[in-house]
Amino acid sequence: MFAVLMTVGSGCALRSPHIAAASVDGQEFSSWDCTRLQRELDRVQRRATRVAYAFDERAGNNIIAMSLGMTVFWPALLTMRSTQPEAEELAALKGRFEALVQTVKHRACVPLGVDTQAARRVVQVGDELTYEQRSGHRAALRSWSLLVGRVSAQGLELQGAPSNPPNISQTGASAAWQFDAAGNLLRAPMSPVWPQLLRDELVLGALITGELTDPADPQSRARVRGQVVAVGPQVISNRNVDAAVIDLFGDVQSESSSSRLDGVMVVERGSGLLLRLDLNSAHPAFHLQRRLTRIQTQP
Repeated sequence: MFAVLMTVGSGCALRSPHIAAASVDGQEFSSWDCTRLQRELDRVQRRATRVAYAFDERAGNNIIAMSLGMTVFWPALLTMRSTQPEAEELAALKGRFEALVQTVKHRACVPLGVDTQAARRVVQVGDELTYEQRSGHRAALRSWSLLVGRVSAQGLELQGAPSNPPNISQTGASAAWQFDAAGNLLRAPMSPVWPQLLRDELVLGALITGELTDPADPQSRARVRGQVVAVGPQVISNRNVDAAVIDLFGDVQSESSSSRLDGVMVVERGSGLLLRLDLNSAHPAFHLQRRLTRIQTQP
C-alpha cells in the first residue's frame, strides 16, 4: 500500500495499523452542538497531522496549512517513524477522532465549510489569477498573473496577463496554459507539466501515478506516485474551492543525473484549477513553490 511505501526504512519505525485507537468515552461530547463537534474533529486531525509529520519538515509545512473543514486520510498520516510518546498521542487522537465521528453521524451534522447551495464555478472567463513562484534553488519569489480564457467541462485555458512584469513575460509566462478537467497541465511555457498524472475522481486515499516533464528539455522527466491525503474546502479571495491535497514522491531522470523528488500538489476538484505546487528535487526544473494567491474579477 502507498502509505507503507512512504515509510523511511527503519527497524524502529511504527506504522498506523499497529497503533490501536485508545478507548474514548463518547459521553464527553453528549452536550456539544454540531459546530463544536466539527471544530474538534478538525483540531484532532490537525494535531494528528503535526505528529505524523514530525520527522518530515516538507510534508508537515504543506499539510498543516490545510484549512478548516479538511478531511485527512489517516493511514497516510500515521505511517511514520515514531517515538513511544508520539505513538501514545496518536492512539489517543485516533480514539478521540473515532468517538467524534460516531457522535457526528448520530447527530447527522453537516460538515463545516460544505456549501449546501448549487455548485458554482470557481473561476469565470476574464478572471485574473495571480500566482507566486520560487523556481530552482535560492531563487527569488516572484509574482505573475494569468487570465482565464476558457472554462468548460473539458478544462481551463489561461493566458498571460498584459500586466506581467517584463522579466516574467520573457520567460514565456504569457503563452497559453491548458488544464483538463482533472487538473492535468497539458501545456505550459514553464516547467513542469503533467499531462496524464491526475484522475477525474480525486477521492480521499486515491492513488495516482504518472510523470512530470520539463517543456524546455523533453529528456528531463520525473516519474511520480501520489496519494490524496486530504480533501475539503479552502477559501481564496472569498471564493470557496473544493481542494484535493496530493502527496507526491518519485525520481527525476535526466541525461546526466538522477535524483529523488517529493512534494505536494493541491488542485480544485471541480475545475482542475491548480491551487498549489511544492516540489523538492536536486534538479532545478523540479524544485519550485507555486501558489495561487488571488482570484480577481475584471471590470
